[in-house]
Amino acid sequence: MYLFFLLLPVFNYGGQPDENTVEALKMDYFVEVNLQDLGLSKDVFKLAIKGLHKLEEDGRIKNPGIVTIADYSQSSNKKRLYVIDLKNKKLLFNTYVAHGRNTGDEFASSFSNVEGSYKSSLGFYVTGEPIMGPKTGYSLILRGVEAGFNDNARNRQIIVHAADYASEHFIKQYGRLGRSFGCPVVPPEMNNEIIETIKYGTCLFIYNPDNDYLSSSRLLN
Repeated sequence: MYLFFLLLPVFNYGGQPDENTVEALKMDYFVEVNLQDLGLSKDVFKLAIKGLHKLEEDGRIKNPGIVTIADYSQSSNKKRLYVIDLKNKKLLFNTYVAHGRNTGDEFASSFSNVEGSYKSSLGFYVTGEPIMGPKTGYSLILRGVEAGFNDNARNRQIIVHAADYASEHFIKQYGRLGRSFGCPVVPPEMNNEIIETIKYGTCLFIYNPDNDYLSSSRLLN
């Protein structure tokens, strides 16, 4: 009940829920799942839910009960990937996620939608189908839905996949997580479970406090 009341402006209640009610429900999820203690700010969570809401209104999301947030404002040495079950108010996964090699070293700072840039792309994605990549193994197709920011993801072959450099062992050895060609890369031992959980029409939000993106995103403005 709470999920649909949050994500749909009108759901048989005879009118639009007021802004205070919606904000209270957002914070209910945030507190219940204990996200702040795990490094995710309430502002980033609010943005993720706002974009998810709009994507659902547009009919682009098949499963609004799951949202994934990659918070690239955090150090890559932090567990900055959050897979949240909104329906049951549970955090399903909290782990490492790599950014593109030209996006930054320990911290992500530069983003691109251009093929060959080896940079991460910000914004909202809708997950597609799993594939078996010749080099990446079991992987997940991502569809970028924000023009100018990530809508070239398919051409760039931006996918969720695993690599040894997205691990705590790598951090201990080199002082930071390794970097990808632009893909959000996760630890090998968690890859299959994460893909099975978020595949086929869930929302993935890749965040950074980039002024150009935050001021121009149609899903956030």
